[in-house]
Amino acid sequence: MTGLRVISGELKGKKLFSVKGLKTRPTSGRLRESIFNILSDCVVDSVVLDLFAGTGAMGIEALSRGASFAIFIDNDKEAVSTISKNIEACGLKDRVRVKKYDLSKNIIKFANKLPAFNLVFMDPPYNRNLIIPALIYLSKSRILENKASIVIEHDLHETLFQNVSDYKITDQRRYGKTVVSFLKYML
Repeated sequence: MTGLRVISGELKGKKLFSVKGLKTRPTSGRLRESIFNILSDCVVDSVVLDLFAGTGAMGIEALSRGASFAIFIDNDKEAVSTISKNIEACGLKDRVRVKKYDLSKNIIKFANKLPAFNLVFMDPPYNRNLIIPALIYLSKSRILENKASIVIEHDLHETLFQNVSDYKITDQRRYGKTVVSFLKYML
């Protein structure tokens, strides 16, 4: 266990496991709290997709704050194992699914097996050009509800959202070298 904890809600204070090493970059508690303060009431009863999920902290935080269901996707075997341990430790097995999948290969492949999402978290490895393809795949897959909220953590120097239709940036906040972009999916 590390210092990674659930910030608020029914699981407030619950310790979460982290992935060993530097393969993942968990969102700090302060940043998670800021993101959820901005999202406010749109978390309650939401159906969450946590992409590049790492430890699963974002999706677990959403569930703790009243989200009804979450799917966690990561392509790293150790991250998927860590997410599963965190879900077990938090008693959330009946409200989640975890998938090991490489999003650079297109989420459309299994879209018909997914529910419609209205809240998406994306925290991909920085500066690897993964955000725009993921947004395009999400749009083409038709798994997002109209006006779904998408929260993307990215490096300050990453150029985003050029030539990506169907999305509107509603807010952007800078936290050191990290920028959090809030988007709405517009059908």
